[in-house]
Amino acid sequence: MTVVVVESPAKAKTINKYLGNKFKVLASYGHVRDLPAKDGSVRPDADFEMDWEVDGKSAKRLADIAAALKSDDRLILATDPDREGEAISWHVMEVLRKKGALKGKAVQRVVFNAITKNAVLEAMQQPRDVDAALVDAYLARRALDYLVGFSLSPVLWRKLPGSRSAGRVQSVALRLICDRELEIEAFRAQEYWTIDGSFTTPQGEEFQASLQAIGGRKLGKFDIPGEAAARAVEQALKGQPFKVDTVESKPARRHPYPPFRTSTLQQEASRKLGFSSARTMQIAQRLYEGVDIGGETVGLITYMRTDGVDMAPEAIAGTRNAILKTFGEPYLPSVPRHYTTKAKNAQEAHEAIRPTEMSRHPNGLRRALDPDQLALYELIWKRTIASQMESAELERTTADIGADGHDGKRYAFRATGSVVKFDGFLKVYSESLDDGEDEDSRRLPAMARGDSIGVKKIEGVQHFTEPPPRYSEASLIKKLEELGIGRPSTYVSILETLRTRGYVRLEKKRLIPEDKGRVVTAFLESFFRRYVEYDFTAALEEQLDKVSAGEIDWKQVLRDFWRDFTAALADVQDLRVSNVLDALNGILAPHIFPPREDGGDARACPSCGNGQLSLKLGKFGSFIGCSNYPDCKFTRPMSPNAEGGEAVPADGVLLGVDPESGEKVTRRVGRFGPYLQLGEAAEGEKPQRASIPKGRKPEEITLEEALKLLSLPREIGLHPETGKPIVANFGRFGPFVLHDGTYANLDSPEDVFTIGINRAVDVLAQKKLRGFQRPKANALKDLGAHPDGGGAVQVMSGRYGPYVKFGKVNATLPRDKDPQTLTMEEALALIAARQDKGPAKKKAPARKAARSTASPQKPAAKKTAKKPAKKPKAA
Repeated sequence: MTVVVVESPAKAKTINKYLGNKFKVLASYGHVRDLPAKDGSVRPDADFEMDWEVDGKSAKRLADIAAALKSDDRLILATDPDREGEAISWHVMEVLRKKGALKGKAVQRVVFNAITKNAVLEAMQQPRDVDAALVDAYLARRALDYLVGFSLSPVLWRKLPGSRSAGRVQSVALRLICDRELEIEAFRAQEYWTIDGSFTTPQGEEFQASLQAIGGRKLGKFDIPGEAAARAVEQALKGQPFKVDTVESKPARRHPYPPFRTSTLQQEASRKLGFSSARTMQIAQRLYEGVDIGGETVGLITYMRTDGVDMAPEAIAGTRNAILKTFGEPYLPSVPRHYTTKAKNAQEAHEAIRPTEMSRHPNGLRRALDPDQLALYELIWKRTIASQMESAELERTTADIGADGHDGKRYAFRATGSVVKFDGFLKVYSESLDDGEDEDSRRLPAMARGDSIGVKKIEGVQHFTEPPPRYSEASLIKKLEELGIGRPSTYVSILETLRTRGYVRLEKKRLIPEDKGRVVTAFLESFFRRYVEYDFTAALEEQLDKVSAGEIDWKQVLRDFWRDFTAALADVQDLRVSNVLDALNGILAPHIFPPREDGGDARACPSCGNGQLSLKLGKFGSFIGCSNYPDCKFTRPMSPNAEGGEAVPADGVLLGVDPESGEKVTRRVGRFGPYLQLGEAAEGEKPQRASIPKGRKPEEITLEEALKLLSLPREIGLHPETGKPIVANFGRFGPFVLHDGTYANLDSPEDVFTIGINRAVDVLAQKKLRGFQRPKANALKDLGAHPDGGGAVQVMSGRYGPYVKFGKVNATLPRDKDPQTLTMEEALALIAARQDKGPAKKKAPARKAARSTASPQKPAAKKTAKKPAKKPKAA
């Protein structure tokens, strides 16, 4: 019997069916070992020796593989056909070799691009050795990521309190997002006008045209800068006759797009289906590993992590047959189409993403796939079919019409349109556009030179230039690919890492940098600029590609990088915080010190008048403070445009006057956000203040609401048993009632102001019955039974937010994830990641290697000797 190792248990079951009982297929469950998350795992002084650590669960799986090999004489490593798959095979082989499990055993590597019976059986006939060059490239990449993370992150922790960590590739992606935000903030809209007309042909058909030239000179974008100039053009043309000067029609052809590669699949799934890149890859993984069709598990698409765009000859033949059968001979070109990718540093070793069997039409899979799976499969099927279809034939028409103005100048308008003569591949597929109208959707009515044209309306239209759009996940992936940064297997984890660390947030499908991310980027640009340069990162990726091709030595790449990187680290070690702040103030000025409406000094302190505002670094992150501290205690959040970060006057925004005390009620902004204040600070005393509850927009707070908040805590009455007061207030975790040290949560913020004594006593009694138990979490969604058994998987509502529950494992949902849209696949990934971390109060085993670059997390503070516990205060 031969032992075969694949990555996932789902693939193991399917492949074992294909191979029969002479093979035993076992799963490694991804990577089996990784560099321990501690200093010294890569040792540059020992020529980059690397220490690897196997986690507990992987050790058991490797033991199972070793046990199976005792009675077998052959090991086949059949992990995924990319670099990570090659690395997993190498790790498995190395661990088994050290165990002595491979003595006298034949070890071979096979790869298959699709999980179908034919593909698997054919691959088994073409075994090879583990590719040493691909493994070297993996080792170099992993060492680089480790060295950058564990060298640069401690510098961030010392120089930028509140920062988490930095990674080699993620930092460059973050810079792209932050640079775009700076462009948007520095952008100043410019007014311009166009002259648009609505005209009719002699047959009465209406069409639109716009002014292109005046007096024979072509107009520039800003040649009509304002309303006065636009109105002058309108008056010059008022009542003047128009004629057709020229009509020109030209044939044109639109060619189909190549089949999907990883990045283009993620981009189109985002545009057409609204999927995140992570969701797209999760569904694609499921389609690749296979679904049950007629009692047999069949892989529906080829491997989904690829930058190749061509297809195997038999796949092209199958696609052409499907075109002929479905659409007929006019839609089939005379020769097959072949594609090459234009992406930098692309590896053409793998096929494009395509259906494993082109005759498997999406309509025939409706019962086998869920809606999201079907939608993605249909997208892949249509794109693949279209890639081999005939080009679309169009006729593009341009009509120039003109009139002599009252001022003696000739005014030339132009109308354009297109007609699709033969739809070709457009019958199946049209790529989505990020912005704008498809030019082929406009058609011009028939007209001839010399025709008199009727005028329905000529009017000036005001426009303003717009800033560049923020990156979406799709457009960021496209940009990274254009720059040659990252690889198909890393795009998803790059985005996930940035969100997990709180460096960016996803809002309306656009990536917006958080203040924390902007500070980190500004720091790296100031003191490690070379290492966040796009060209440098792309050049390093190119070197790693050369390693994988066997062209250069991987350790020489590390030596060259480490020599320069350690020099840069040494330059920053003695850097003073004041130097850091000066650099950050300069780079972030458009963001943290936007221009004032009165044209005054943007950094002048609005409180004391003679101090200068500057970025400050506190224990809980960055904020803006005055240079005259402690004499001037003015502070505000770093971002003036963040919630509570608007530039309010130093003495606050007046909401009104308290009718009882006669004191002014103001809304103000401090370093921790917006708050309300009654009166002014007296000598040695603090004025009465109240925080604005979460979820309330500060600018919408009225005087009535402010007075209610300032009146808190509210005494509800005396407890009938103890005679002690019961009060209601807002706390860190929301509204509550308090009695004699016992806190009980309330259902809504309004309860703080309306709850009566009877209900308050009842709420406290219920809390007392529960003792110190937390309220039972509510199930938001039931995802069904875990595929490996062990119980149900549920999405729960917890005290600190939604989480996934499976048995005793609780996994927190990412902040930007809607619990109602969570799928079983996403839940299983969260559960697996939580299980890998181990019990919360124990030292976690080594993390499994991710498909992306990894950086360390900030170490916890050292524990001090425990003192005798005091009676805990109520929280």
